[in-house]
Amino acid sequence: MSFSPNLVRTMLMTLLILITSGLPLSTFSYATAEAPPADVAPAALTVGNRPIFTMRSVILSYKPAERANAAQQRIQRILDRGGDFKVVVKPHEQGAVVMIDEDAAFMVLPGDVNTLAGDNLYSLAEQAAGNLRLAITEYREQNNIKKVGHAMGWSLLATVLFIAAGKMWLTLGRKLRNRALYLVRRNADAVKLAGVSALNAESTATIVSRLLNTLIASGMLLLSYLWATFVLRRLPWTRPWGESLTGYLFDTLGTVFKASVSAIPGLMLVVVIFVLGRFISGIIRSFFTRFESGQVESIWLDQATAVPTRKLSIAFVWLVALAMAYPYLPGAQTEAFKGMSVLFGLMVSLGASGVVGQVVSGFILVYSRSLKVGEYVRIGDTEGTVTELGLFATRIQTGMGEEIVLPNNYVTGTPTKNYSRTVAEGKGFVLDTTVTIGYDTPWRQVHAMLLQAARNTAGLLNEPAPYVVQTALSDWYVEYRLVCYAGPEAPSRRALVLGDLHANIQDAFNEYGVQIMSPHYMADKDHPVVVARENWYAPPANPPK
Repeated sequence: MSFSPNLVRTMLMTLLILITSGLPLSTFSYATAEAPPADVAPAALTVGNRPIFTMRSVILSYKPAERANAAQQRIQRILDRGGDFKVVVKPHEQGAVVMIDEDAAFMVLPGDVNTLAGDNLYSLAEQAAGNLRLAITEYREQNNIKKVGHAMGWSLLATVLFIAAGKMWLTLGRKLRNRALYLVRRNADAVKLAGVSALNAESTATIVSRLLNTLIASGMLLLSYLWATFVLRRLPWTRPWGESLTGYLFDTLGTVFKASVSAIPGLMLVVVIFVLGRFISGIIRSFFTRFESGQVESIWLDQATAVPTRKLSIAFVWLVALAMAYPYLPGAQTEAFKGMSVLFGLMVSLGASGVVGQVVSGFILVYSRSLKVGEYVRIGDTEGTVTELGLFATRIQTGMGEEIVLPNNYVTGTPTKNYSRTVAEGKGFVLDTTVTIGYDTPWRQVHAMLLQAARNTAGLLNEPAPYVVQTALSDWYVEYRLVCYAGPEAPSRRALVLGDLHANIQDAFNEYGVQIMSPHYMADKDHPVVVARENWYAPPANPPK
């Protein structure tokens, strides 16, 4: 069996590294570095608290943790022995070897390269060599009394300055807080909305105090962070920790700055979208204003439907603008933002079914023109003047001074009697009342007395003229309904007009000696209950000419 020179050289180099690392030779056999199994964790090689290199691959069945421990012991023996500590990287058939003077410190293998991070074998080895040089420099500083003394002096000076700055910040913060609380307590009552104080002095002072305390505490945390970073960077033992703190701060600030800069184009586009939405909303508002004021009318749009149509159109414009601007909002593509959107949509879906029904019912009422503001209606047991047709409810002002709020879906599902839709459109609303009179009273006389009472009632119109209808011939009496019309100004005082009409009806019946009574019988009378012909036109009824 023959060996090539390259194979012999490779075996000798590997054997040298194993001997110097203290690994047992009984298990040695020539093999290339193995790819790390899925259950093998990477291990970091550190020297004096400074990370040097992360080992990932397995060689000769030795895991990364065992490789890192052996390399750390080997480097420590080299440092204890002394020398120039010149660190170089030499190529090797299996990878790259990091050397200190003429001794091999550790080997970088292809399996140690994190290709996902864009590393390659020799750049990773050079980076590890640079970290090792820093660790050796810090090792030398630890044994230099003069440099350690300088570091301790700078740390002590930084501590004194930190204490002084902290006291000054706390004093300034306390004065600022006291001044702010004084101004809040003195001026809180001056902030008013609709003539009422909008702020409670003590509650506002408590909120301001907590905000300022948070600001003061944040300032102290920042001072502590800067002090700890400076002190840790001065001492060679803790310098890697200080560099980590500094890197974390600048990385965070850099991330925030980059995110802010990258969000500027999207925010500018969002601003443009909302400016366009505001412009289009202004055009829509000015268009519908003419219909709302009554200057312009059309078949499909009038004064009553202009307001909800304007609101619907503007809401649609802003919904489209929001949908267009959403992808450009900062953080819109993050999982947190998506989760909040899903949660909000779920809440709306679960809770909006009844609300949507109310809104749809409101639009049905408006666009079907079944009700208008100012009309006198009867909805179920509620009777009064319509004062508002809202998205969710209809408000009714009764003649007794009450305001009743009816849900829109109840209004659409209940028969509605509109007294303001008369045969003489725009001249008033219908007002009616019913009396029941026995069959022994001439019906012509009852008609005449009811019409006389209507003529004597202020607020009722002569045109259209009032009239009487016999709505039923019951067992013991006749039902008479007096129908008349009140002026358009009367809905708000309909109860008063109806009260005057009832009083005039009583006066008329009393004047002509007729009882307003509905007779009931336990047995028939001895004679028929009829009206003799000569009594058919009892006053105030007039016989035909």
